[in-house]
Amino acid sequence: MKLTDPTQTLAALIRCPSVTPEEGGALTTLAAMLTDLGFANDRVTFSDTGTPDVENLYSRLGSSGPHLMFAGHTDVVPVGDNSAWTQGPFGADIVDGEMYGRGAVDMKGGIACFVSALARVIERKGVPEGSVSLLITGDEEGPSINGTEKLLAYARAKGEHWDAAVVGEPTNPDKMGDMIKIGRRGSLSGTLTIEGVQGHVAYPHLADNPLRGMVRLVDALLDPPLDAGNERFPPTNLEVTSIDTGNPATNVIPARSTARFNIRFNDIWTAETLADALRARLEQAARDARLREGREAVRYSVDFDARSSPSFLTRDDALIGTLSEAVHAVTGQTPALSTTGGTSDARFIKDYCPVVEFGLVGKTMHMVDERVALSDLESLTKVYETFIEGWFERQAASVEAS
Repeated sequence: MKLTDPTQTLAALIRCPSVTPEEGGALTTLAAMLTDLGFANDRVTFSDTGTPDVENLYSRLGSSGPHLMFAGHTDVVPVGDNSAWTQGPFGADIVDGEMYGRGAVDMKGGIACFVSALARVIERKGVPEGSVSLLITGDEEGPSINGTEKLLAYARAKGEHWDAAVVGEPTNPDKMGDMIKIGRRGSLSGTLTIEGVQGHVAYPHLADNPLRGMVRLVDALLDPPLDAGNERFPPTNLEVTSIDTGNPATNVIPARSTARFNIRFNDIWTAETLADALRARLEQAARDARLREGREAVRYSVDFDARSSPSFLTRDDALIGTLSEAVHAVTGQTPALSTTGGTSDARFIKDYCPVVEFGLVGKTMHMVDERVALSDLESLTKVYETFIEGWFERQAASVEAS
């Protein structure tokens, strides 16, 4: 295998059926590539109650600073209906200039491009003056319990420290160079339960329909908007994802109704302050009798998921500037600096060092016939190559200036 060619490195990774939580040979294949480049590899499996064991990989080249981390995941989502794929989901077939396969975009493609970029740097200029590490999990598409969060703590306990990190998630919405993620919104999920009194729909005075209270309380969660956003973050958004009574009958008033919701929030809030604000809204709405004349306040409870994700914003000008310059040099695009989208493992990394995200175009991620243009693989490899050189040069210049 020619490690400087991202089509070859990606094909080797796609051919490993690493559907979460299975390793599928992906970490073994990646570790072999990194060994050829001089990396020392550390394979570690993490366990937790109620979740499957997951293998992870931490690899390092170099023993001194500055230390650049690349982070990602080799696990992929299920293929879905295998017969719906026009090419085998683990075949890495190339058709009309595109490589097909689960993980081509999310995110074996990003890993392959970084490996090939580093191989090119080493081939042309030798090993960078400092250290490069890859922190790769097999648990990003799953519960994210036995993956990056534990791997970071494991590496730190062994004495690892990082100066900056890049996550190779697909960040570009339409074309290469569109967007760098410099932060992420937080995520908080909750469950709202309304207690009623079951009864016959023809005798509503003998019952208490929880859906009447649910309408009022859900309305209070949604309106007015929680905020208008700010310079770096869009407005906080709450989405109700289900409302259920478990009632199959049309002539029975149900006894209980449950709603589930998720909020993607900006840095105006913490999970705690947001939960308090929502509780205040619910408490006020519970006393509103417009839909329940003559009734006492709505009986309800609200529970928030303990595993919330905080919002964060990276402010490292050297990291963001070097990557932005590399993107522009290769693609001609000036990338938007964004905090949109869902959560990623960057939410764990930000506690250890500044982190940004840049990868492929995400249009086909998680879809049937997930695929990547070979031209995009080459572009991303060149971006990473330019970034690696630029970041280490900038670090060296900073040391000399001081």
